[in-house]
Amino acid sequence: MTEIDRLIAIMSRLRNPDGGCPWDLAQDFASIVPHTLEEAYEVADAIAGGDRQQIRDELGDLLFQVVFYAQLGKEEGAFDFDAVAKAISDKLVRRHPHVFGELNEADGERLKANWEAIKAEERQDKGLGDSVLSDVPLALPALSRSVKLQKRAARVGFEWDELAPVFAKIQEEIAEVQVEVAAQDQAKLEEEMGDLLFAVSNLARHLKVDPEAALRLANQKFERRFRAIEQRVAAAGEDLASQGLDKLEAHWQAVKADE
Repeated sequence: MTEIDRLIAIMSRLRNPDGGCPWDLAQDFASIVPHTLEEAYEVADAIAGGDRQQIRDELGDLLFQVVFYAQLGKEEGAFDFDAVAKAISDKLVRRHPHVFGELNEADGERLKANWEAIKAEERQDKGLGDSVLSDVPLALPALSRSVKLQKRAARVGFEWDELAPVFAKIQEEIAEVQVEVAAQDQAKLEEEMGDLLFAVSNLARHLKVDPEAALRLANQKFERRFRAIEQRVAAAGEDLASQGLDKLEAHWQAVKADE
């Protein structure tokens, strides 16, 4: 028995009504989704940390999610793990005719055009229509989805070729946010903030920066520095909430200097 066969067998036993795990038996496709998203982010965190053993363990947790869905599909008679593996294998071969077929395309632009043509055909086969945006998942984090939408539009020429108009768009959106702040229209303010975030994610894409990854790093940096402020205040025997902005800012600058 291979390890994947063993894992599939374990999953089957967990879902067995006769002696299986009550928690696993209570799950369905929808209830597992939050766990799948959490495991995917834990893989990303492990990769950022660089610990190969942790990456291995987190990938195992993510693989278990796939096996769980496959078991549910098998119980419904819809698909099983082999069908899932076959579907992705077939897709990879279909999308790489320059590797697995007779097509011999070494030029990057031709490969890209051929890739888009294949994906467009797949969208048509799935009944998703002919929009280049048809299959961008709604469940993606908003920043990641904005970049994916922008990339799709850029492939058909809806794209600035230089950074100047990208920066100008951000400045335009900041000005529009300021207008709505003054107008105190919360609905419009939310809309304009969305436009501003979309414009900033577009800048990140142009700079070849993943905005989700960049924001995660910024979150980590803020958390690290703020925890250091807490430690400084506690070491002085003082209360954090009574510090006031000026003192907290002074601590912040000191922490930055120490780093």
